[in-house]
Amino acid sequence: MKTKICKTGDLPDNTMKSFDVEGEPVLVARVNGEYYSIADTCSHAMAYLSEGELLEGCQVQCPDHGAIFDLRTGEALALPAVSPVETYKVTVEGEDVFVEI
Repeated sequence: MKTKICKTGDLPDNTMKSFDVEGEPVLVARVNGEYYSIADTCSHAMAYLSEGELLEGCQVQCPDHGAIFDLRTGEALALPAVSPVETYKVTVEGEDVFVEI
């Protein structure tokens, strides 16, 4: 199901934000004009990734133990996380940003 989460102006370039989509915490990031979305919960320690740091190369670092995830694939790139996080499709229609989970 496709859910409108915000306007393009609500998420400046090279930032990320958490949204509640159908009761699930979802991280949406805008990196170099492209939108990416992953589950906003670290697969290692249940921390909110949106409270971490957006890194170069479309990556996010968990605030608790430093695990790093690829925003494009959800792949865990650095320990202690070994399991990926779910990825979601993001579409932009006009000025509206949608996430599909």
